[in-house]
Amino acid sequence: MKSPKSVPALEDLGRVRLSPNFFMRDFLYSEIANLYGMPNIPDDPDLAIAAGTRLCEELLEPLNATFGRIAIRSAYRSPSVNAFGNANRLNCASNEANYGGHIWDRRDAQGRMGATASIVVPWFAERYDAGADWRSLAWWIHDHLPYSRLLFFPKLAAFNINWREVPARRIDSYVAPRGCLTKPGMPNHEGGHAERYAGFPSLRLA
Repeated sequence: MKSPKSVPALEDLGRVRLSPNFFMRDFLYSEIANLYGMPNIPDDPDLAIAAGTRLCEELLEPLNATFGRIAIRSAYRSPSVNAFGNANRLNCASNEANYGGHIWDRRDAQGRMGATASIVVPWFAERYDAGADWRSLAWWIHDHLPYSRLLFFPKLAAFNINWREVPARRIDSYVAPRGCLTKPGMPNHEGGHAERYAGFPSLRLA
């Protein structure tokens, strides 16, 4: 598929179904692109679709099936939108750091395909507002899903969830306690952590 250059072509891209509950259009909205009048369209739709499909099928669909509807806060960013966000300090990492992340249609420096979405799990957001620890959801995902990286934020317990070929299996957070929760080689990385998320639903697949 060529990068869309017309409204009908962009509509066709938006209609691409990445998984049972998600379409490409769900991931193209960007506050930066909206406010500054910039197109947020993949240069390589086929790569974006391939990476997004793995993100949806392997990570977002199980979350959606287990916890109910998830909310997408941010997802795909074109290289131009991401570069603008980085240059203007709009919470975007550099393009190189986001290849295989928010920039779905570029492989990372190791040649790995990947895709990131920033999401909120409303089921958990309600509990987080009532005092639940963000780490309980992080450990549930760690034990159940083939994520590459997670990064948690203070508002709504939103988090970036990344799928990537050859996953890093690392969790970081801007919520206290800030920093790295786990990564390969840390004593807490292996084994189960069920005691950290007592009362959570069992994994359900779409």
